[in-house]
Amino acid sequence: MNRGRFIVFEGIDGAGKTTQVRLLAQRLEAMGKKVAVTAEPTELPSGKALREVLGGKVKKSDCEIALMFTLDRVAHNVDKDCGIEKLLSEGTYIICDRYYYSTLAYQGSLIDYGWVKNLNAGCPEIRHPDICLFLDLTPEESMKRISIGRESTEIYENTETLTRVRSSFMSVIADMRATDKIEIIDASADIETVAERIFEAVSSVL
Repeated sequence: MNRGRFIVFEGIDGAGKTTQVRLLAQRLEAMGKKVAVTAEPTELPSGKALREVLGGKVKKSDCEIALMFTLDRVAHNVDKDCGIEKLLSEGTYIICDRYYYSTLAYQGSLIDYGWVKNLNAGCPEIRHPDICLFLDLTPEESMKRISIGRESTEIYENTETLTRVRSSFMSVIADMRATDKIEIIDASADIETVAERIFEAVSSVL
């Protein structure tokens, strides 16, 4: 059986990741690929605990949050029932909404970047993806999209934070391109155009 592919979507909140993940999954399935859509934080116990923190219900330090993300990511990779490694070995194409690039951009901009990077990119049980697609959008447009149909926001969803994080993402991309395949996709276009740009990029690893 051919090994699957591991495709990661990144971007600041509101960039359209959820929609584009769905569209790419549908397109790959139409090609006869077995597809699994996943996200971080995960639905595993480690991810659920992390969501409590991101929702503001539990207070943790930036170092604690970075460690919680890493713990959840390791579990995401090695879980015996639904882990990334298991699914890839079965020929499944995995599409993941957020991965270690987010941790490097968010927590890595608040505490020591080298430490956060080593926790993730240097961990033998955290797989590097076949391709990462960064959906790029201005923080102002992001906040407009977030405000539509949302009753609440998470702790990182404000223009000041998103501006800092977008800048941090660009630094992370420049750094991680030494080892990872990363494509920047302009997410300001209409949904169909963005989807085509994404598929063109993904075609290089199929």
